[in-house]
Amino acid sequence: MLKVAIIGLGDVSAIHYLGIQYSQTGQLVAVCDKNDALKNKYPNIPFYTDIETMLQTESLDVVHVCLPHYLHYTVTKLCLSYGVHVLQEKPLALSYKEGLALKDIVDNRSPKVAICFQNRNNPTFIQLMEELAKRETGDILAVKALVAWHRGSDYYQTKPWRAQWETAGGGTIINQAVHTLDLMQLIGGSLQSCLASLSNIGEAQIEVEDTAVATFGFNNECQGFYMSTNAYAFNSSVQIEVVTEAAIFILINNALIKHVEGEAPIILARDVPMEGSKSYYGASHGTLIRAFYEAIIHDTDDYIHVEDALPSMLMIDAMKQSSLENRQIKMEEIIHG
Repeated sequence: MLKVAIIGLGDVSAIHYLGIQYSQTGQLVAVCDKNDALKNKYPNIPFYTDIETMLQTESLDVVHVCLPHYLHYTVTKLCLSYGVHVLQEKPLALSYKEGLALKDIVDNRSPKVAICFQNRNNPTFIQLMEELAKRETGDILAVKALVAWHRGSDYYQTKPWRAQWETAGGGTIINQAVHTLDLMQLIGGSLQSCLASLSNIGEAQIEVEDTAVATFGFNNECQGFYMSTNAYAFNSSVQIEVVTEAAIFILINNALIKHVEGEAPIILARDVPMEGSKSYYGASHGTLIRAFYEAIIHDTDDYIHVEDALPSMLMIDAMKQSSLENRQIKMEEIIHG
């Protein structure tokens, strides 16, 4: 049984707690948060307020990093220095450059680092990728992704780091919609260009953007359109639409629907929400956590690596630069910049 700890006891830690139980191969033996008021959140589990003290005291196999964005790189690096495997929440880092720095560290160390892009494991997305791989409906022509959620002023006031560029790295593009960007690039392929506009149209007075619109170019001539906002009235279902030469596939409301002109729509797959989780967290934290533990136990590479998460950071940095400079950005500018 792997000895597991959680660092950061915010909202998403509860989902990781359920995933650890679901794994059947990991046991939570310690938790850590600088807020002493959270020491009873997980009763009978040793509680620490200092990460390094926990790493020195406990004999840990794997740590779940569930901290604010600006701490991901430094805390993951610290855990690796103690020879502990890391499951890190999204996003990979604050920037593409910082993500590359983490990749360089991981490439030279034996502990594994997995990034929590659990929606890759949703049955609907797996089925979508299988359908596209068959090529029975021809080439992919376009992919559209829409995220319309609500985050009011209280969301940022309770945790001010969410509202600042320096600590969050962005607003909706990096906090709410990074999972959708990740899936979008898996569908579209190698990224070539981006033209984006970031803005604020919601009630919250924040430094980071609450709304983003962008187009992406992929190397196979597939065209991408993306929009996300935190200014909607509630959390609507994420929608991903893939247009091929002979069909349209839509991911919405935990279902994958296939549309062919002149035929009735077909539901190809459905997701089953994880017990106790919010629907927009995705259904597959448990699957991802169990797979990572198995990769540790059997020393395999079957998990989402740091390198796998770099394209999402590339998209985020490209959107920020494109909006700031009001021009199309070639991805090579970010990669070699």
